Amino acid sequence: MSRDLPIGNGSLLVNFDRNYQLRDIYYPRVGQENHTSGEPCRFGIWVDGRFSWLDDPAWSRNLVYLPDTLVTNVTLRHPDLALSLTFNDTVDLGRDMFLRRVKVHNEGPEREVRLFFHYDWHIYGTEVGDTVMYYPAVKGLVAYKGQRCFAACGQVGDRIGLDGYACGKKDVGGAQGTWRDAEDGELGNNPIEQGSVDMTLALKLGRVAQGQTATAYHWLIAARNLAELQTVADVVTLRGPEAFLERTRSYWIAWVNKEEREFGDLSPQVADLFRRCLLVVRTQIDSGGAVLAANDTDIIKFARDTYSYMWPRDAALAVYAMDQAGYVDVPRRFFELCARIVTKDGYFRHKYTPAGDPGSSWHPWVDATGKPQYPIQEDETGLVLFALWQHYDRHRDFEFFKAYYRPLIILVGDFLASYIDPLTGLPQPSYDLWEERRGVMSFTVATVWAGLRA
Repeated sequence: MSRDLPIGNGSLLVNFDRNYQLRDIYYPRVGQENHTSGEPCRFGIWVDGRFSWLDDPAWSRNLVYLPDTLVTNVTLRHPDLALSLTFNDTVDLGRDMFLRRVKVHNEGPEREVRLFFHYDWHIYGTEVGDTVMYYPAVKGLVAYKGQRCFAACGQVGDRIGLDGYACGKKDVGGAQGTWRDAEDGELGNNPIEQGSVDMTLALKLGRVAQGQTATAYHWLIAARNLAELQTVADVVTLRGPEAFLERTRSYWIAWVNKEEREFGDLSPQVADLFRRCLLVVRTQIDSGGAVLAANDTDIIKFARDTYSYMWPRDAALAVYAMDQAGYVDVPRRFFELCARIVTKDGYFRHKYTPAGDPGSSWHPWVDATGKPQYPIQEDETGLVLFALWQHYDRHRDFEFFKAYYRPLIILVGDFLASYIDPLTGLPQPSYDLWEERRGVMSFTVATVWAGLRA
């Protein structure tokens, strides 16, 4: 299933599916370590004895963002329940924290309303050896394994805390998970469980009058240990979740409008699309410089691998576009990463993990006769040099480029100049950009030419 409305800050990335179920939690790198493995993390609502999860087809949905920002503005309506929901979700700009503001509008008679938030954990990408527990110090639930910890809490009115919780087994001995426990409107308050586990928390809105709207907040903090969780939880308690939502909304509005742009006779819809593209692209870029191709886990079920890798070709084109749009920091972090990962011979490998390690590959190091060959797509090397020149030509930052002149620019340029067929004057064979054929391709020739001209 495709992913909609990604939100992130460069170290924590959260994805939703078309039903607005949370599906992916990547931390502490974009595209690496999906702590839910793409399994649904459910949201449910109980209204006077009736219950519905968001994947219920009776919900009508409008999945959009607030204008010019990475805060969602998702509205759902259930005609049979006579309820509408508005979600404003984001990942805080400075702290690794997923925030939700849920507004429930009651179209029917006065009723009691309860909200349920569920998480299906696969910490480090596996469900083996996880722990979930109620942790009084954060007034909420904590999931942890090794150096990955997550704290879930909420607020209704002025009160921070939970109105019920469940820690339990899932996918073991016929257990489906604690989300099933929520469907009667009550949770068992089991305080701890280990192994293959999930957790569900409840927030009670009380009785909501007809025509009235009630609001609840929920947040999930990501950290490397309980002490870090505690620090962030204390700050949220002190400042309140609304302050983090508002500062993040304002930050992204300022970020995407940092340059004064003239759109001429283009429609406002085109201008909106331009800004939205910048924001969505930014969610797929790790703070360490890696620009990821695509981040979801569903493809694992078919290919046993993902697209959560950096192909230097795609990354170079993305940072070139960001450069042209006036963003300096993203390209520079990418070039800094390139200087660390380029091979001693001056070429870039097939693809890389978000941390910069060589990614999985199907490009062989020998040909059909056993003769050694470079397992590369040479366009990936040429385009990095092209993007680097474009960045220099735009900004003329001599101090920045001085550090990378020999270890990156000269090294890559020498490789491109040497990997030439002396008879044709064209680049020697490599794999095409679709990774289907090995040969001398026009696109690859063009990118090598562009890199050498740079």
